[in-house]
Amino acid sequence: MKKAVVYKSTGSWYTVKDENGQWHNARMKGVFKIDDITSTNPIAVGDEVMIELEDEKENTATITEIQPRRNYINRQSPRAKYQHHIIAANLDQSLLVATLKEPRTSQGFIDRFLIASEMYHVKPLLVFNKADIYKRKEEEQFTHFQEMYTAIGYPVFLTSTKEKMGIDALQDTLKDKITLISGHSGVGKSTLLNSILPHLALKTQEVSNWSGKGMHTTTFAEMFDLPGGGKIIDTPGMREFGLVDITKQELSHYFPEMRDRLQNCQFNNCLHLNEPGCAIKQAVAEGIIHEDRYVSYAGILDSIEEKSY
Repeated sequence: MKKAVVYKSTGSWYTVKDENGQWHNARMKGVFKIDDITSTNPIAVGDEVMIELEDEKENTATITEIQPRRNYINRQSPRAKYQHHIIAANLDQSLLVATLKEPRTSQGFIDRFLIASEMYHVKPLLVFNKADIYKRKEEEQFTHFQEMYTAIGYPVFLTSTKEKMGIDALQDTLKDKITLISGHSGVGKSTLLNSILPHLALKTQEVSNWSGKGMHTTTFAEMFDLPGGGKIIDTPGMREFGLVDITKQELSHYFPEMRDRLQNCQFNNCLHLNEPGCAIKQAVAEGIIHEDRYVSYAGILDSIEEKSY
């Protein structure tokens, strides 16, 4: 029996690296039911597992056990609405690569990413890429986002792979951490990763006939070791951050600037829309909570479908 970490999952086979740095192709033994979650993938990238070697020549192994997870991030399964797909497990932080031009990442998408990170207790980072093509309008938009998000505790970076801008600062933040990296297709995620890990030569996708929504690439999440220590987990371009297992009542708890003020609302089931004595709307009126974040909250609230039991 050896300890190992899952680096890649391709459905039924997993690429794992054992504690001696040896790579194995591993299969699951029987059926695992973990954390009582209806997940489409019982084992995820980043999982710590126990393996039994099968064939030394072929380097194959059997996964016999999954160690308890510190955390995980999941999203709605692309195929089944009420099923989850675990993107990755045992993370220190999650990083969203966004762009303000070609294609533009919407604030709604950014906020959904931040909510998902808050829900799963993973520290989020925001990277605005392709700075070399920003004109005055995008520069002003970046300053606006930077001020709004850093004020509530989220680190914000500006990068350009073409001009090697912001890459060093980003590498420092990734060092010795396990970081999940995600973003729409076309935001330059692969190019950014290639500049951090030049030996990878990840395939980059050109944005063609941009419709504002990225296509789901059918690749799976994969983990890579960083040369200076730490790991990054690359995820397929995501079209939407489908929030799972969240009720309208819980949403405001995942907005840090709202969380601190919820107990001041007159009603404890306040949704912060039209209720009297609402501390959140009061804070928005006073400029303590940014109006754009409140508008985003209201939009996401509206999109949450309550499950009827």
